[in-house]
Amino acid sequence: MKSVFLKSGKEESLKRFHPWVFSGAIARVEGDPEEGEVVDVYTSGKEFVARGHYQVGSIAVRVLTFVQEPVDRSFWVRRLTVARDMRRALGLVGNPQSDTYRLVHGEGDNLPGLIIDIYGHTAVMQAHSAGMHLDRMEVADALCEVMGDDVEHIYYKSETTLPFKADLMSTENGFLKGGSPENVAMENGLRFHVDWLKGQKTGFFVDQRDNRALLERYSAGRHVLNMFCYTGGFSFYALRGGAALVHSVDSSSKAIDLTRQNVALNFPGDTRHEAFAEDAFKFLDRMDNQYDLIVLDPPAFAKHRDALRNALRGYTKLNAKAFEKIRSGGILFTFSCSQVVSKQDFRNAVFTAAAQSRRSVRILHQLTQPADHPVNIYHPEGEYLKGLVLYVE
Repeated sequence: MKSVFLKSGKEESLKRFHPWVFSGAIARVEGDPEEGEVVDVYTSGKEFVARGHYQVGSIAVRVLTFVQEPVDRSFWVRRLTVARDMRRALGLVGNPQSDTYRLVHGEGDNLPGLIIDIYGHTAVMQAHSAGMHLDRMEVADALCEVMGDDVEHIYYKSETTLPFKADLMSTENGFLKGGSPENVAMENGLRFHVDWLKGQKTGFFVDQRDNRALLERYSAGRHVLNMFCYTGGFSFYALRGGAALVHSVDSSSKAIDLTRQNVALNFPGDTRHEAFAEDAFKFLDRMDNQYDLIVLDPPAFAKHRDALRNALRGYTKLNAKAFEKIRSGGILFTFSCSQVVSKQDFRNAVFTAAAQSRRSVRILHQLTQPADHPVNIYHPEGEYLKGLVLYVE
């Protein structure tokens, strides 16, 4: 097997089971490994420390295992079985009211670079590394073995997530197993269309399931504004919660079409809902103070650390506008899904916005991602979703 040798002292994070080897920690590479190939990692003293996928870039090795074991069919079956059993313990596998959940969450499930979301009998697989792309068929075969009849179709959706420097072949989206036009799934008894062909992420934002359920509890009688609504998840929960009015806003007309379809699936002909394809900031500028529950769930403002300062300004500006317009006694659900934005950074941005508005604001809940998006205790970078629920006087 080809090998990576670390500089002196650079093995400490691996000995604490952090699953990444950065390029700056490497002294030399032996054997000229291909992008995505499995390599062994050694200390400067030639002590084995890890085995993982090699790649070009800042993260040079994504660690699959800290022992010298084969990365073969039985390896994938073992890892997927552990992931399935945890979701079963959470009550997510085989739940007739919720057939939507995340089965594999990258480093959180000791499978860095791999995401698998389940929508009914369809699994949507997404690779974020060259290694997972090259191993996709082995993973798909293992997934069929582990999930049995629970998964009949596997759709591969990685065109936009693979490292562009890798120059990989056969990256097109498409079914690896089966193939079904059915794209309706269920979450907490509510149905929705999943756009795994061209939609964001794997087709739906599975990570907001618990937070949508929380919003439902606050919706009765309220006038709700769901900004950056995508396919309308928060909107149809608000309707079921008894909202008097729900407005959904997204800059994408395709997302608005899906929102309307999802609302119609659950509440056909319901006149409480209206959707707008419009820029978020322009909508906030022109709206009056008719809303007393606002959801701000924007796409990632910062996808890398160089964009952090501008991202924090964006969060401050967005939340300040909501504080300015929300009714007294209103509730604001506000989120950041940017991994490089820490919980404290986000809270400071929202604090600044509140101070600018001179409103009295109290924190009701501090939110994060659900349990099927676990954070590996040795990889704190996996905690990416931050949220606050605020009461505004």
